Amino acid sequence: MPVRPWRLESTGRVSEGSLADLAYQFGEQHEREGDLQQAAEWFRRAAESARPDAALKLGGVLGRLADEQPAGSPDSSEQLLAEATRWLSGAQGVTTPDAIELVTDMLNRHQRQAARRGLEPATAG
Repeated sequence: MPVRPWRLESTGRVSEGSLADLAYQFGEQHEREGDLQQAAEWFRRAAESARPDAALKLGGVLGRLADEQPAGSPDSSEQLLAEATRWLSGAQGVTTPDAIELVTDMLNRHQRQAARRGLEPATAG
């Protein structure tokens, strides 16, 4: 008996919700494996598809990525923190203890970033 190859279309109509759930699961898997770049990409896809808890996870992962940026690249760190803040501010369920902890952590990261900028020598221009 021949084996028919599996394709997404062969499972019937796929709802947007199930794709968001799948993207979220991929994000969790990559986060567990320590691949924060890929985790952020998958959580971003899930958040853009309106998966409620994906925005919180994405904000947390982006904050950790910002912390890992080399000292000489403040722009990319600031961009990651800004994106994380945007996702966290629009996330559903921001009043849960975990979400409040993430938002507080993000504010602390912003303060550390500002302190580092204040310690950098001014460039003559």
